[in-house]
Amino acid sequence: MVVKDIASLHREEYGCLPAVVARAPGVVPIMGEHTEHTGGFVLPFAINRSVSCAVSLRKDSSFRFFAADYSERKRTSLSNMKFRREDRWANYLKGVIGSFLEAGHEIRGLDMTVTGDIPPGIGLGSSAALTVAAACGVKNVLGLTASGKVLAEYAHRAEAKFMEASCGVIGTFTSSLARSRQAILLDTLHLEHRYVPLGLKGVKLLITDSQVPRLVGDGDLALHGNDYALSMEVLSRRRPRARTRVGAEAGAGTNLRDYSPKDIRESIGLLPETVRRKCLHIVEENARVLEAEELLRSRGNLAALGKLLTRSHESLRDLLEVSCPEIDWLVKRSSETEGVLGSRLTGTGFGRCTITLIREGAIAEYEKRLEEYERIFGFKAKAFVCEASQGVKLL
Repeated sequence: MVVKDIASLHREEYGCLPAVVARAPGVVPIMGEHTEHTGGFVLPFAINRSVSCAVSLRKDSSFRFFAADYSERKRTSLSNMKFRREDRWANYLKGVIGSFLEAGHEIRGLDMTVTGDIPPGIGLGSSAALTVAAACGVKNVLGLTASGKVLAEYAHRAEAKFMEASCGVIGTFTSSLARSRQAILLDTLHLEHRYVPLGLKGVKLLITDSQVPRLVGDGDLALHGNDYALSMEVLSRRRPRARTRVGAEAGAGTNLRDYSPKDIRESIGLLPETVRRKCLHIVEENARVLEAEELLRSRGNLAALGKLLTRSHESLRDLLEVSCPEIDWLVKRSSETEGVLGSRLTGTGFGRCTITLIREGAIAEYEKRLEEYERIFGFKAKAFVCEASQGVKLL
């Protein structure tokens, strides 16, 4: 939806044009998303699907929210800025406002309109885009100065604290700071990042929505809490062999990424098997992320990058056990299509999408195979190409 559409919608709803309109993109991890709880490495990029948020000031302390895509309206006030289950999507907006209030900023009433084209609930960062767009809109309508990292922090706080969601910083960080035609190598331990060129000449990143319904209890199965504490207690008795950063010496053994796959394999019998398998996935995935970065910087072997994607999926399936038959079928059949370089499950939890590295001329054949998927599983999968896009911007 173009800018004039959301501006018109806002004017029809509130009787005035918005003071600002901000647009934030969705996010897809190429690989690494399940390493975040252990301070690992992730390689995400912002996609060319987004959420827009129009904002205007009110003269009172009321807040009115309009979701144009659902034709739904919610309202609240400064004195009643709390989570309410029935407010659903509007809770994200309240969470963003709450982040500004918590940071000490004075806020008077606002009218806000949101719209977007990111399918929700399938791991493409729709909630991150919503909170980042809202944070950018609120910041600018109030005339505040805040960096992209600060916006990402406010947006993340809205999800993690106000919504009490088990979410990391990957989505909001990438939606805030992404650059066109580039991925981000994000070090989630130190919150450092560097940009990685996505020079994929003749090759596309294809997202396939499996349309498999989310299951009850389908959540983030990453290693954290007591399991992580136990793994570090056992592993710290051994000298770590891995390197925490490219070119760095081995770490002190205080973080899982300080260890090598060999360290994890030698812990058999010392850790519960499910914990050991999660650890093995994470340390191997960290290595794959760093190898993927090197391959992209060399602008060379995309076939090797595709193999990394497929190995990552095999690990997600066999070690982390977050895949499902439908996703496994999509990955396997894609590997049988000439021109497909690699494919994997993407997204936290069990995920519902695959990301596939595919030559442009092979897309039609790939989509034709999706007809067989529908006959077998009864779900009509949807595939679309994603381009690496710029992070949040004021329109």
